Amino acid sequence: MNESAIDVRGVRKRYGEVLAVDDVSFGVSAGRLYGLIGHNGAGKSTLIRLMLGLLAPDAGSIGILGEPVLGSRFREVRRRIGYLPENVSLYDNLTGAETLRFYADMKAVDARACAPLLQRLQLADAAHRPVRTYSKGMRQRLGFAQALLGDPRVLFLDEPTSGLDPEGIREFYRLLHDLKQQGVTVLLSSHNLAQLQDRVDGLALIRGGRLQAAGTIQQLREALNLPVRIHAAWHPHVNGGPRELLRGIRGCTIETSQDGECTIACSQRDKVGVLSALLAAAHAPNDLRVQEPSLEDVFLGYSIAPEQDENAQP
Repeated sequence: MNESAIDVRGVRKRYGEVLAVDDVSFGVSAGRLYGLIGHNGAGKSTLIRLMLGLLAPDAGSIGILGEPVLGSRFREVRRRIGYLPENVSLYDNLTGAETLRFYADMKAVDARACAPLLQRLQLADAAHRPVRTYSKGMRQRLGFAQALLGDPRVLFLDEPTSGLDPEGIREFYRLLHDLKQQGVTVLLSSHNLAQLQDRVDGLALIRGGRLQAAGTIQQLREALNLPVRIHAAWHPHVNGGPRELLRGIRGCTIETSQDGECTIACSQRDKVGVLSALLAAAHAPNDLRVQEPSLEDVFLGYSIAPEQDENAQP
């Protein structure tokens, strides 16, 4: 799908002397899982509230599902939006089932949708227990259930895996994958970069209220020219090493160890040449591992890099 589900153009928001969001522009196509990352206080939560229409921008425009957030028809669009805030606030004396029915009533959703959602979020067995007895992870899943009421077409999730155990995190992302396959657009903010790395279609990195970079993880790696690390190992009896093999490839750095292993750092453009030289050698390595720069490497690279004037697009 190519149509834009989220369109943010030149948005600014100021709180007194603090410019919380400064000239941010990016777009998210329908049916994409998109990440929003940045330090604490970078402006991520403010940006989400602006996209939800909970705050009005001082400048710029935001469109959701083709409608301007401040337009007369956005009230109808809001019914197709789900939102999970970072800190889920629930009524402790209500049961899980009563909580979901309360939100269903607020959203004008048929109450018969509640039981299947509780089952889907693995809360059916606790549906009639007071929320005060729920663990943090269970509260988070109940909050996610209310966000899914009404079959939203766009989901905004702020730190959605907080409190979930590893099995719960895996199930959560499996659910997001299923929703994406159904054409749902998901924008999530998270500090857990390792979780996002292999799961998002693209991301925006916010720094000091400004968009520092946007695109796929590979595009951001290439823009920073972060090195690839190739780990190679030889049997102990093999003479020589990678320096002779890689003599014709400049710009590589090589670290060797006494047990026949080495780490070669090279640019993205030299990666294939390095691997070809290693595999074509008379004594090729018996093990090779290619380590691409992680999302954490990308994040730190942009965090220490000079701020960009141009906004790349996903």
